[in-house]
Amino acid sequence: MRMEKTYNPQDVEDKWYKYWLDQKFFSSKPNPDKEPFTIVIPPPNVTGVLHMGHMLNNTIQDVLTRRARMQGKEACWVPGTDHASIATEAKVVKMLKEEKGINKKDISRDEFLSYAWEWKEKYGGIILEQLKKLGASCDWDRTRFTMDEDYYKEVISVFVDLHKKGLIYRGVRMVNWDPQGKTALSDEEVIHREVNSRLFYVKYKIKDEDEFVTIATTRPETILGDSAVCVNPNDERFKHLIGKKVIIPMVNREVPVIGDDYVDMEFGTGCLKITPAHDLNDYEIGIRHNLEVIDILEDDGTLSEKAQFFVGEDRFVVRKKIVKELEAMEQLVKIEDMVNKVGFSERTDAVIEPKLSMQWFMKMDGLSKPALENVMNDNIKFYPSKFKNTYKHWMENIRDWCISRQLWWGHRIPAWYLPDGSYVVGNNEEGALKLAQEKDASLTLADLRQEEDVLDTWASSWLWPISVFNGINDPDNEDIKYYYPTNDLVTAPEILFFWVARMIITGYEYKGELPFKNVYLTGIVRDKQRRKMSKSLGNSPDPLDLIDKYGADGIRTGMLFSSPAGNDLLFDEKLCLQGRNFSNKIWNALRLVKGLEVKDELSGSDNEVAIQWFQSRFNKAVEEIEDHYSKFRISDALMTTYKLVWNDFCSWYLEMVKPDFEQPIDKKTYDQTINFFEQIVRLLHPFMPFITEEIWHLIGERSEKDCIVVAKYPELLPYDSAILKEAEAVFEVITNIRNLRNSKGINKSQALDLYIKTSDKGFYGKFESILQRLANLSKVEYVTEKVEGAISFVYTADEFFVPIAGEIDVEKEKEKILSEIEYTKGFLKSVDKKLGNKRFVNNAPAKVVENEKQKKKDAEEKLVALEAALSSL
Repeated sequence: MRMEKTYNPQDVEDKWYKYWLDQKFFSSKPNPDKEPFTIVIPPPNVTGVLHMGHMLNNTIQDVLTRRARMQGKEACWVPGTDHASIATEAKVVKMLKEEKGINKKDISRDEFLSYAWEWKEKYGGIILEQLKKLGASCDWDRTRFTMDEDYYKEVISVFVDLHKKGLIYRGVRMVNWDPQGKTALSDEEVIHREVNSRLFYVKYKIKDEDEFVTIATTRPETILGDSAVCVNPNDERFKHLIGKKVIIPMVNREVPVIGDDYVDMEFGTGCLKITPAHDLNDYEIGIRHNLEVIDILEDDGTLSEKAQFFVGEDRFVVRKKIVKELEAMEQLVKIEDMVNKVGFSERTDAVIEPKLSMQWFMKMDGLSKPALENVMNDNIKFYPSKFKNTYKHWMENIRDWCISRQLWWGHRIPAWYLPDGSYVVGNNEEGALKLAQEKDASLTLADLRQEEDVLDTWASSWLWPISVFNGINDPDNEDIKYYYPTNDLVTAPEILFFWVARMIITGYEYKGELPFKNVYLTGIVRDKQRRKMSKSLGNSPDPLDLIDKYGADGIRTGMLFSSPAGNDLLFDEKLCLQGRNFSNKIWNALRLVKGLEVKDELSGSDNEVAIQWFQSRFNKAVEEIEDHYSKFRISDALMTTYKLVWNDFCSWYLEMVKPDFEQPIDKKTYDQTINFFEQIVRLLHPFMPFITEEIWHLIGERSEKDCIVVAKYPELLPYDSAILKEAEAVFEVITNIRNLRNSKGINKSQALDLYIKTSDKGFYGKFESILQRLANLSKVEYVTEKVEGAISFVYTADEFFVPIAGEIDVEKEKEKILSEIEYTKGFLKSVDKKLGNKRFVNNAPAKVVENEKQKKKDAEEKLVALEAALSSL
């Protein structure tokens, strides 16, 4: 392959992605000779398009999958989409109204579903195509959709099974009602936000008396549904009213004053209005006191006939009108501005109404126990582990799950009602009819009416790790036995309870084991002002535009440069520029090497120490990177790789072995440098798949299947710690001399002398030729005393002298040394503090503690040398 002068991602990325697909590198089949590595994609909504959160999440998944594939594992990354009942139905309803002038209420369920499927086929799955631009190495032949026929059957089977076990039931309960979506929501689908509200103080007249009680409410429209007034029975101000009647304003309904300990005597006026149909706490008080339930709201948030006033008008319009009425009746005492939390629908952003409704529920108490236990004992590990506390709180306070939704798009609940009002639950119509005929042999299918509601979307996606492999209805199939449990789950903390907890529940309920071993929780992608990126704020760039501008590799690395697990990522486009510049750096490094003239007869002996050093440096970096991966510190793994390539390979190694201008390089050094390039791109490939594949083929001739995507990942190999320490010292000396040149205005071409006062001449001897060449030194000599008329600097316990022409500014030199002494003392203090911490010393790995002790020793030796240098001035 010919190497272009500049790297152009657009010429490379589509070419290699198509090649990988054509060669079936991402396809996976059970292979008993290989260890499986399985990831299931958190299925994005079928309505969705790629956003920055998807970019981060799927980059991490791809890094883990590509690395596992290169490690020789049978890597299987299963993609797919979620049918997203509420979001998809809302889009289809909007499309029908705007494009066809059709209202949902005017067509049948079957007609609506035909439009929904048509919409899904046209627009659904766009996001999966977009993920290919990112380089996602999914097994696309395994793509699943939560309403695929096989998946649908698995969802229905689980419903039937849990109903048989008595874990699913139907009943009237207080639910979160979305008046715009006209459906119930679970607690987790309600977003509570602080809003500016008003508190209305209203007078309720006591029957047959001139006395009033004052009640404060933020929802005066619910006055029309009041069933009682409640006070604390221990409240001396009001306990004499218990048993009396008050008259509800406007409707003039007489309701009792009741006593209940629920009332906080210190809060508000100490009197509560009780509206059992429209507040969860009121509902529970209503049950205790056998109160009438008056539902004044229709499903769309307008007032019902039971309200008596403002029938058919929107709840918020009524709020304003009823306040005016109360003012006119002189029953409005005052209005106060306040800030309170209000629940909003996650999907439609409508204000939620607590509402009594007949729904289907799942008992969660018993089901959740194994899921809690196996996270708390670390059988399933969370990264970062801080989320275990959040998870524990949720799981210990779990409530029964409202699993029904008043929609048409979704998994229709498999319950059929009989003429007498009872119902049967079956896998299909035939099964339901058979059960119905056990009750009444004369019944036919025409006598049965299927439940209109569909299941909550999460009640299908909670089966994802099992059902993508058809593990419910075909529990012994080859795929589920090989790929389950999966390895890693990469997702966002906000769906820890929605989805992660529920998948763990089904894993133990239906497979008797965990669904995944590790849960990596990403942070939220925010802008530089710490605002969550969103279309509404206009602060979220189009990921595809970024890919066009910087290349997929640039975006992938840009996202990961500042993405520690569980912590929010402050996205800055400069990170993508840094990623693109990294691609260019690697490309130009290869151009430099490939452009060298190679001669067999040259010995290359001067480069042997450079080769030995870089091989050890590479091996140590692999060890560090493996440690980062084992702790899911993906950002740190990338940063270590980045520094290895940019600093160690490009800035030091290539400078060491690069011949003088227009001079050839020996073949041994050249071959070893090409070998290092191969090792580097194999290490880099999971992060930067496209440029590494291009370089892999530029480095040497490859066969059709010899691609880096399936090349062997670098192994953990031993390294020489001594040579690394020596090189570090030499690089420090070179850097000091270069800085000295800059500060004194000495030309790079002017050779300098260097005198080293050290107890170990051999330490620098190995690298002496490199030291001379990279620092441009005319000579290196070892001394036992201070060199007069020279500028000095200290590294560890050694002192270095560089004679320069002109007077030495003694005061400046003193100032510099004093500053370094101050810094070294501070560093020593921090190391001492760490080593004085018994928890650290007892719990940290021995290698880490030993490393800190070495830092202490080096700092103490440096301090001695600095103080000696200071005293000699």
